[in-house]
Amino acid sequence: MLPSWREAIRTAVRDPAELLRLLELPPAVLGAPARSEFPLLVPRSFVARMRKGDPYDPLLRQVWPFAAELDPVDGFTSDPVRERGLASQGLIQKYPGRVLLIASGTCPIHCRYCFRREFPYQSQLAARGDWSRAIEQLKGATDVREAILSGGDPLCLSNRRLRELLARLGDTPITTVRIHTRFPIVVPERVDDELLRVLGDTPLRTVVVVHTNHANELDAHVERALSALRGSLAALLNQAVLLRGVNDDADSLVRLSERLFACGVLPYYLHLLDRVTGAAHYDVDEDLGKRLVAALRARLPGYLVPRLVRETAGELSKTPVA
Repeated sequence: MLPSWREAIRTAVRDPAELLRLLELPPAVLGAPARSEFPLLVPRSFVARMRKGDPYDPLLRQVWPFAAELDPVDGFTSDPVRERGLASQGLIQKYPGRVLLIASGTCPIHCRYCFRREFPYQSQLAARGDWSRAIEQLKGATDVREAILSGGDPLCLSNRRLRELLARLGDTPITTVRIHTRFPIVVPERVDDELLRVLGDTPLRTVVVVHTNHANELDAHVERALSALRGSLAALLNQAVLLRGVNDDADSLVRLSERLFACGVLPYYLHLLDRVTGAAHYDVDEDLGKRLVAALRARLPGYLVPRLVRETAGELSKTPVA
């Protein structure tokens, strides 16, 4: 029998027509879906958090393949932060002291604004050869102390494989592992007892950064998963992307920060959109982003105000905007 989280992915909604039926929306209300090589993928528990009959639902708008994805837009490219030229053996080093490890090429949900939607995962997975090439490369990187597990979603790895990877990282100069994941939000069943044991057993300092863009994503099941996860970690943080039609207003961002805090998660980054091909219709003007963060500062304590940042290719860190 498949673990419940794998079953949730196996049974995820992949047909745009079915998604509309589940939400009781007429077939033409969102326009014809884009036909692309980046298919629809939405777990049913995430669909259940969407408002039926509402074509403007903020969760729906994150996953619906709008026809605008196919419109060419100047400045939007398939490799917006120029990672492909940096990737080697599934490792990407953009910043001093940290290395990003491509742990998986799959995700539990396909977010339409994903900046790696065209990343060449088949040639850049660190898992090849039981992680050996990536680990050997890390052993020689004496200036690197943090490994950032990314993808795809690193929690697509089984608990056994994740335990193996953390053990292998323990044989390198790495002292901190950071896991960027959407799983606890979109498929909270992934936070099972064995995962908690894996994270609790590693001597590495472990940070998990979940990806949440709207307070409506955080239902009671997610809250329980995050509460359980928090006890096994050095820190539990959130990063969001500022998205037109999803969270580009102060009220939505205030509710998101407050709801995250109620779940034991601290807001970390609010990203301006990485300008990937197919996502231009989500772009929010930088000046509006600055005004929104100013509004958050006026309404929230400082520890609940995420840093507004942009990722700029070639820079040694995220670029603070506000």
